[in-house]
Amino acid sequence: MHISLPDKLYYSIGEVAEAFKVNTSLIRFWEKEFEVLKPKKNAKGNRKFSKEDVKNLQLIYHLVKEKGFTLEGAKIYLKEDKKKVLSTFEIIRKLEAVKAELEKLKQQL
Repeated sequence: MHISLPDKLYYSIGEVAEAFKVNTSLIRFWEKEFEVLKPKKNAKGNRKFSKEDVKNLQLIYHLVKEKGFTLEGAKIYLKEDKKKVLSTFEIIRKLEAVKAELEKLKQQL
C-alpha cells in the first residue's frame, strides 16, 4: 500500500488514519501493541506522529494487513529481523513508486 501524506515534521492521528484508510482506534491500538511506535503527545494529549512513526506504521500495516501476520507474529518478526524487513520493505515501496511513475508515463503516451 502506497500512502500519500504531505511533507511535514508531524502528522495528526486523523491524517495518519486517513492515509492508511483505517480508523483512528486501530492506530491507537497498534501504538499500544508495538513499542516501535512512539508518537509525541502535546499538552492536550493529541498524538503527533513523526515520519519514522509513519514508516513503522507502514511496515506494521504491510505485515498485518497485507501479509496476514498475527500481531504476535508481526512483533516477533519485527524484533528478530527488523533491519532485513525494513530493507526489503523499502525496496518494495521504491519499486512500487517506480511502477506507478512508469504507468503514468505510459498513459501519457
